[in-house]
Amino acid sequence: MSTIQNFVLTARWYEIILAGWCFFGGIYFLFGAVTTVLTRWLMPALGRGGRLDPRPVAAGQLKREIGLSVCSALLFGAGMVFPWGLLQLGWARLAVEPSWWRVVLEILVLVVWNEVHFYANHWLLHTRWLRRFHNPHHRSVVTTPWATYSFHPVEAVMLGNVILLPMVVHDFSFAALFSVPLFSLLFNCIGHSNYDFLPDFHRDRWWLNGARRHHLHHACFTGNYGFMFPFMDRLCGTALPPEAAESRIARDLNRRLADAG
Repeated sequence: MSTIQNFVLTARWYEIILAGWCFFGGIYFLFGAVTTVLTRWLMPALGRGGRLDPRPVAAGQLKREIGLSVCSALLFGAGMVFPWGLLQLGWARLAVEPSWWRVVLEILVLVVWNEVHFYANHWLLHTRWLRRFHNPHHRSVVTTPWATYSFHPVEAVMLGNVILLPMVVHDFSFAALFSVPLFSLLFNCIGHSNYDFLPDFHRDRWWLNGARRHHLHHACFTGNYGFMFPFMDRLCGTALPPEAAESRIARDLNRRLADAG
């Protein structure tokens, strides 16, 4: 049993919350910083890729994104008492000494489940009943990696419960459950990077062009409700065409030029 796993099983509730705050806050700032360095300096210096939306980031946007994201990280950290509580009550159990192939298979299952869970909640957040809770996130029309946790508390609660149902239907390995916030934030940083990592693959529906798809979602405020992969949007008929935001962006840039002139 790993040291971290042993801590989760034996810690008190307030220790779990403190550890959760450190964990979610730490990975938010770490992944945000790495993505920023990668997309603003390293890849442009290597001549690879480029910005998806050429419009400037709004004044005060980064400050707002980081502020909301810190609040979300605090909620996610406090929310760690729920999976911890499931283990303490015996309503969920962790796999004992799982094989490496089981861990890999469980991670793949959780990646798919994360996509389904995100799509369902994201679609709900665009309905007229819940849209007001999603609007703070969409104030970032031109996205940045710091928008990854930029949520209203209601949205943070909806998106942050992704591992609870899997835990009660299967005894997952600790490593697989631990991977969920890591790959989730990684995919989220890519999706909000506003950077075309794969310029040779111009079709935004290609599997690994999540940044293109999510850029279109923010630019159009509709469609492309999936997280990183396109299968849910394809199944549900909500995929946006690659050129969906072109006229909108061009119109905004022309207006800015006219105002500047």
